[in-house]
Amino acid sequence: MATRSVIIIGAGLAGLAAGCYCQMNGYPTRIFEHHHKPGGVATTWKRKGYTIDGGIHFLMGHKPGQSIHELYRELGIHEAIRVLDMTVYGRYLDEASGRSVEITKDLDRLAAELKAFSPSDARAINDLMAGARAMQGSDMGKMGLAKPPELLGRLDGLKQMWAMRRVFKYFTGKYAEPVAEYTRGLQHPFLRQVIENLFLPEVPVWFILMLLGMLAEGQIGLLADGALNFARTIENRYKQLGGQVTYKATVEEILVEDDRAVGVRLADGSEYRGDIVVSAADGYSTIFKMLGGRYADEKIKSRYANWKLFCPLMIVSYGVARKFPGEPPLTTIMLKHPFNVNNRPVNGILVRIFNYTPEFSPPGKTVVQVEFEVEWDYWNNLQKEDRARYDADKERIATEILERLEAHYPGISSQVEVTDVATPYTTWRYTRNYRGAWEGWLPTPEAITTMIERALPGIQNFYMAGQWVMPGGGVVPCLYSGRHVAEILCSRDKKRFATVLP
Repeated sequence: MATRSVIIIGAGLAGLAAGCYCQMNGYPTRIFEHHHKPGGVATTWKRKGYTIDGGIHFLMGHKPGQSIHELYRELGIHEAIRVLDMTVYGRYLDEASGRSVEITKDLDRLAAELKAFSPSDARAINDLMAGARAMQGSDMGKMGLAKPPELLGRLDGLKQMWAMRRVFKYFTGKYAEPVAEYTRGLQHPFLRQVIENLFLPEVPVWFILMLLGMLAEGQIGLLADGALNFARTIENRYKQLGGQVTYKATVEEILVEDDRAVGVRLADGSEYRGDIVVSAADGYSTIFKMLGGRYADEKIKSRYANWKLFCPLMIVSYGVARKFPGEPPLTTIMLKHPFNVNNRPVNGILVRIFNYTPEFSPPGKTVVQVEFEVEWDYWNNLQKEDRARYDADKERIATEILERLEAHYPGISSQVEVTDVATPYTTWRYTRNYRGAWEGWLPTPEAITTMIERALPGIQNFYMAGQWVMPGGGVVPCLYSGRHVAEILCSRDKKRFATVLP
């Protein structure tokens, strides 16, 4: 069979991974990317000597012992990036009560601290810690990530169950419920807040058990050089394998002839032909705009109409002429007095302090970043209808946040040298993510356990990769989804799938 060429839409992590694995298996590829740099939401930007990181909060499985680590090796990531182990996942602080707790990798210490303020919840705390300990040593890559649904056979299901045999009970019953449901049985309100905010209240309990287990195992780390460097590393690997990337090239239409994808048309009207088209771009834009909704069955339409999305974020970053020694990289603050954005209360904020590496700021200075959830429609409509008010609202919120930070970091207001505000519209502008949903589908118990095929019904030679076919998104699922595309191509061309180490 003649070599088939592949066009890939999007140079985010999934698109770059798809490109790498296709190149490894003899499929010449070309990536078209809307932005002028790789990474998608995994990115950074410069502001007057400071580097603002709007992407990866932490990396999982960066050490040997996980099959994910082999994925990093194949993509050239392992040898090229620096990852700093997280000994503390984060701190949770409740302004109203004054209570705070650090989520440490030492599960015995964590359990003792949680029981100290909520002895009546000791049984539930022990239950959570037992689940986290059970998750230690489990291979995340073998739990639903190893193969795409198109290639799964009955034997694969049995292999997965065997791999999960030690922890299988923690994926059923109460552990399969949303965290918010599980915490209803807790007595202490602060403990409920802490557990619900370990990730998101909507995720299944087993997800946070896995998170705590990997933390305890030393398999969660911080990117010392930021999200964009992570993406650049995969881009370099892709180019070394012979791949091509064209930036500032927005795909507006996927060309289809006789229900076969044959290429793409860019916003400037130029057309490019390929034997296979892979979209690692936004799912909604791909299915309902680039393909005009012609290949969306009722199941797909229902998913996009009814499934919950990650709530878009407001990201306010400050370049501060000050060091923050001893502060954890992540602090969740539950506000005593919420503030409003478009008449919607903001009850809590996540504070990221980039004090663990000198790469983000000039010597003696630090980037402090605050994230919180907001509404998509408000910001999207405001920037269209009243740009002056849009800018004024950004400034007002940045001032409000700084006042809140002053209570926890006295003097910070006078030390701010740079302020940067990114709204949900900012996310959409650079990534085209549907309604500013930075990780796609919210990982509810239903979504995160649904296996979405990489192909669409009724169209041939077309596949999808990325967070819209891997509910919950995140670095690891996106990278695996790119690998899956190459595995499917090899299977259908009756070729042996191969990987090549740098």
